[in-house]
Amino acid sequence: MVTVYRKTHHRDQKMTVTPHPFSPERLEFDRDLIEKLDGAGPRYTSYPTADRFAANFSEADYRHWLEQRRIGANRKAISLYAHLPFCNTVCYYCGCNKIITKDRSRADIYLDYLEKELKLTAEVLGSREKLIQLHFGGGTPTFLSDAQLTRLMAMLHQYFEFLPEGEYSIEIDPRKVSRDTVFHLARLGFNRMSVGIQDFEPAVQRAVNRVQSEAETLEVIQAARDAGFKSVSVDLIYGLPLQSCASVRRTLDKVIAVAPDRIALYNYAHLPTVFMPQRRINEAELPSATEKLDILQQSVAQLTEAGYVFIGMDHFAKPDDELAVALRQGRLQRNFQGYSTHADCDLIAIGVSAIGKVGACYSQNEKELDAYYAALDAGRLPVLRGLTLDQDDILRRSVIQALMCRFALSVEATEQVFGIDFADYFAAELEQLAEFEQDGLLSFDGDFLMVAPKGRFLIRNIAMVFDRHLREKRTQARYSKTI
Repeated sequence: MVTVYRKTHHRDQKMTVTPHPFSPERLEFDRDLIEKLDGAGPRYTSYPTADRFAANFSEADYRHWLEQRRIGANRKAISLYAHLPFCNTVCYYCGCNKIITKDRSRADIYLDYLEKELKLTAEVLGSREKLIQLHFGGGTPTFLSDAQLTRLMAMLHQYFEFLPEGEYSIEIDPRKVSRDTVFHLARLGFNRMSVGIQDFEPAVQRAVNRVQSEAETLEVIQAARDAGFKSVSVDLIYGLPLQSCASVRRTLDKVIAVAPDRIALYNYAHLPTVFMPQRRINEAELPSATEKLDILQQSVAQLTEAGYVFIGMDHFAKPDDELAVALRQGRLQRNFQGYSTHADCDLIAIGVSAIGKVGACYSQNEKELDAYYAALDAGRLPVLRGLTLDQDDILRRSVIQALMCRFALSVEATEQVFGIDFADYFAAELEQLAEFEQDGLLSFDGDFLMVAPKGRFLIRNIAMVFDRHLREKRTQARYSKTI
């Protein structure tokens, strides 16, 4: 059962909807609790979070962990992320690391440097690694021409063995991609696609400088299906200027009619002091906090009524999608690209600002293009900062991953793996959890922690209890709202 508490015109109205029968568990949208626990916090695509990475983590540290892999510390197939930063127009809401240009020759130069980085990385790894997962993000990966994408994939095949069962995905801007290019991507080996939509309303599109017709969006999705892509996901954003419950409902109606395999419904975080393009957004046109919550509440009901399973945070999927299956089977994981079924792999990240995970370390490349190029010209891997996790970090990462992905935590399993007395080690955390238990967000009997249906939308708040860095160490980061 999905219980949704409406608090718009009739503040106490309660609506119950029935999800798809394969939905893994009940979901409750408790308006009172969400308003009570309103705040900001990490999204936990990693723990510790990226704002904790330090400049004293050097190229030598990263090489050490690559060498550990080389001598056999971890022989699982790897995941690879390639950051392609170029866009030819700026979307005002965007907080990604991007470079606005219409000069495609800049991508040729960038590919030269990606090849240098791949060669240096492969030399340290010492063998042609098996690849189980690939993701091209940006920027706009399809800023690259068909020929440039072909060149990049050829480079990757030179250094990595693509496994036939692997997931190979790319982010798509429908404004820049033809049907022929979609088929070309399929021939290159891509089998998953993430399509940026954000909103179908023309007024909203104009307000954020992303005018995108329904026709070109639907053409790309249909082309992906015709070309044999295994999965198509779409990205939407709520909280954009000029949005209302009525307008977002219209967009979702159109999205549901297309029936993508996955839907991401992201909360727009307006941080104009951090992301300069957002300064072009008229703040007076942004929906209020109450309106945003109304939009989210309505959207959750609309998506679950349409049969989508709530995966976690802002992700929904069809009941037979691999994410939904992994959620039911307790195999769901989380990495820098969000929810995944392969997040336990070492993640090699290439390109400017890209973040990777190898062994017990996180590393991030130089964020500025000139610095990235200069490092590679000097024959160095372009590491800007990173972090080597200690045993406490690894323990807490395991706990937070379990909560974010399985909405449950076994005390016995945690004690056996890490050799701790859970109640003693987490005494301060258990005091905080007791307050959440009183609110009905979770249950804890000393052996097993279970997130209650009304706690699933507040899972970031629960996970934050175990974040020692957040409690003890100050940060300059500005986190997004937990809801």
